[in-house]
Amino acid sequence: MFYYVLKYVLLGPLLRLVFRPRIEGLEKVPASGPAIIAGNHLSFSDHFLMPTVLKRRITFLAKAEYFTGPGLKGRLTAFFFRGAGQIPVDRSGKEAGQAAIREGLGVLRRGELLGIYPEGTRSHDGRLYKGKVGVAVLALTAGVPVVPCAMIGTFEAQPPGRVVPRIHPVTIRFGEPLDFSRYAGMEREKAVLRAVTDEIVYAILTLSGQEYVDEYAAVVKERQAAGERVPRRTPLG
Repeated sequence: MFYYVLKYVLLGPLLRLVFRPRIEGLEKVPASGPAIIAGNHLSFSDHFLMPTVLKRRITFLAKAEYFTGPGLKGRLTAFFFRGAGQIPVDRSGKEAGQAAIREGLGVLRRGELLGIYPEGTRSHDGRLYKGKVGVAVLALTAGVPVVPCAMIGTFEAQPPGRVVPRIHPVTIRFGEPLDFSRYAGMEREKAVLRAVTDEIVYAILTLSGQEYVDEYAAVVKERQAAGERVPRRTPLG
């Protein structure tokens, strides 16, 4: 219930007023049945903007830190994420990936929409990074389509570290659903998982027009923190 109160009464109208998002390709999101919405992740606002424009409810796998932050900000963040029905996922330890897969499959088996950021974390510089194969595992195991989504302008509106968003044009663009039924039963094949993940990320890249980096975002962040040089544009595939 609180999800719909947030969407239609509290948060949704405010976000639409502030960001005035332009929506493209919304008709490409399945009207019913399970599906994965796979998008780029540029801003904290992404978690809330996409649900406000979708006609159906969507559940995101969100990092556990959003639910355990300290102070008033941490409590408010946890309140909103729990109220919106988002699922906390512990990204540490050997079982982290499997826990995320189990939670995601549960959402899909209920016939709902599951939101995933293949990069695994927010982009710290506005570029698109290499996708993790969890999205492919979910798509092949559940046998569901993947709808690519590009968030455009949210990095400029609210980059990492900025608390109050600035006024900036935002576009939310959905692409044609991707069908991976040709890989049915191959969800344990590493080469297949990488190929499917790269196809999904390429579809997002085509929609967003971002610069692509063929490395995991978390790895690049670590290298930057250590003062190392990071790569520029790299072809996908």
